[in-house]
Amino acid sequence: MATNTLLSLTTPSQSLLFPLSNPNPKFLSTSFHGPSLKITPLSLSLSAGPYKPLTVVAATKKAVAVLKGTSTVEGVVTLTQDDDGPTTVNVKITGLTPGPHGFHLHEFGDTTNGCMSTGPHFNPKGLTHGAPEDEVRHAGDLGNIIANADGVAEATIVDTQIPLSGPNAVIGRALVVHELEDDLGKGGHELSLSTGNAGGRLACDLLTLHIIGLHHS
Repeated sequence: MATNTLLSLTTPSQSLLFPLSNPNPKFLSTSFHGPSLKITPLSLSLSAGPYKPLTVVAATKKAVAVLKGTSTVEGVVTLTQDDDGPTTVNVKITGLTPGPHGFHLHEFGDTTNGCMSTGPHFNPKGLTHGAPEDEVRHAGDLGNIIANADGVAEATIVDTQIPLSGPNAVIGRALVVHELEDDLGKGGHELSLSTGNAGGRLACDLLTLHIIGLHHS
């Protein structure tokens, strides 16, 4: 007399692939003349492979603004910052009248109404206007740049209050060069403590960010 044998497979090292339309079958079975075979569903667990997570340990960030206005004044300003260190601002602007011109970072990267729509100086701490080296100043107070006899102003500014990342990042805000000298809040004019009485806005542009160096472990 023939005897039917039941065989159950529960080998954890095997994996079964099911169609997406039926991802959780109750069981798979097959029958034939002779012994019967039943395969019970296997549980599949995924474990992380031997991969090391990426950890960024250093990055150099760069922001660029191409200043233009309604006058002949134009220029390029580049900001770079290593990790959380100070930001270095390299300025070259042409078409200026010889002498000092106020140079500021303004609140909004909005040039829909020319430089006027860039708003006031960037001032996250709510302080009065001052010189870059003053304790009381707007973060956007970058002082003056000096144009030579040919109307060209070139300068390098190093500042700790205009980071390219973090809660007070300056990316998307606007740089503006003014027609007059910034009195650094000390001129006694009614506008000294708000704008440095630096006059009209000659040229501006918003800052856009680029990652130019990335190091990881």
